[in-house]
Amino acid sequence: MTRIILTRHGHVDWIAPERFRGRAELPLSELGRRQAEALAQRIAESWQPAAIYTSTLSRCVDTGAAIAQATGAPAQALDGLVDTDYGQWQGLTHDEVRQRWPEEHRLWLASPDMAMIPGGESLADVLARGTRVLREVLHQHAGKTLVLVGHDSINRVLLLQCLGLPLSRYWRLKQDPCCINVFVIEEDAFTLHRLNETYHLAGVAAGS
Repeated sequence: MTRIILTRHGHVDWIAPERFRGRAELPLSELGRRQAEALAQRIAESWQPAAIYTSTLSRCVDTGAAIAQATGAPAQALDGLVDTDYGQWQGLTHDEVRQRWPEEHRLWLASPDMAMIPGGESLADVLARGTRVLREVLHQHAGKTLVLVGHDSINRVLLLQCLGLPLSRYWRLKQDPCCINVFVIEEDAFTLHRLNETYHLAGVAAGS
């Protein structure tokens, strides 16, 4: 049995009001650092991961570093876990994108699996690289517990893949900062045990 603990990085600017963050290098906010510490403690208390893999963006690297410090597991950054490339949309709000690319934005919300982001990736592109990461880490750590630290978008895509659901269901899942998802792999079958769990963050509030 192999266990994957899939989490998202802590809070950063551009989450509220929401912008297309993508490949922008955004550091963890003070709230994000506290969330990462609470997440790290939760993982350390419940599991003994053999390895931690993160996106190459600093918000994930720093979240993974907090988990590594709490658990003693080594952390490594992988390109395949990076956020979606939003191309010309990166850094813009939804209103700004809607004004400049009304049809493309409508399709992104209505049929995300069919959307083509100008200069960016499709969800099929994200799925292809995400599944490559899964195959690699599962091959290297069969029978172990692993932590993957990703982003809202890559996490949704990976969860859909593990549940055998189409990319058209992209908006049916939610991923809060430093949430916990857990799925177990036995004989190539994926079983979801936890989804977007955040109770470990109950005592972490802005300004506290």
